[in-house]
Amino acid sequence: MTERFEVRLQKAVHVFSAGHFITLTDELCEPVHGHNWTVGVDVSGRPDAHGMVVDFIALRDAVTGVVARLDHRMLLPTENPRLAVATAKGPHGGDEVTVTFRDQRRWVFPLEECVLLPMVNATAEWLARWIGMEVIGAFDGRGTPLAGNVRVSVDECLGQSGVWERVADAAWA
Repeated sequence: MTERFEVRLQKAVHVFSAGHFITLTDELCEPVHGHNWTVGVDVSGRPDAHGMVVDFIALRDAVTGVVARLDHRMLLPTENPRLAVATAKGPHGGDEVTVTFRDQRRWVFPLEECVLLPMVNATAEWLARWIGMEVIGAFDGRGTPLAGNVRVSVDECLGQSGVWERVADAAWA
């Protein structure tokens, strides 16, 4: 018999409001807009000696910490070859982020209201990956690595999700 154990976490506190825009093609960039993003995290693997795949409280706290960093921010990808993202002092002394698309459009945001993300586009799929890597990093930092599979879904609206999954080695799952 083959068995599979999984913990699923999707709580009301794991919603964040944030703005973004994405390049849809090499020539087309959508307008700035926002979503109330909902994050779900599933961890599967072998239960430990206490019968847990992962401690729910530790997982909840890790996800809460990552989601809080995104809430009420502008999400800006730094690895998109169609976008130039630069930070500098603004005319009023505060740090600003300037984003330019093909010398056709330009946005300026206060730096403290932005999250600069090392990704190609601020899509739900790439956000799911980034969130997953941050949660995995939080567990690694505590000295309790997540050994099994980790799956993250990010809904930008009800019924519309991007999903990323890290599939662990068979010996860990």
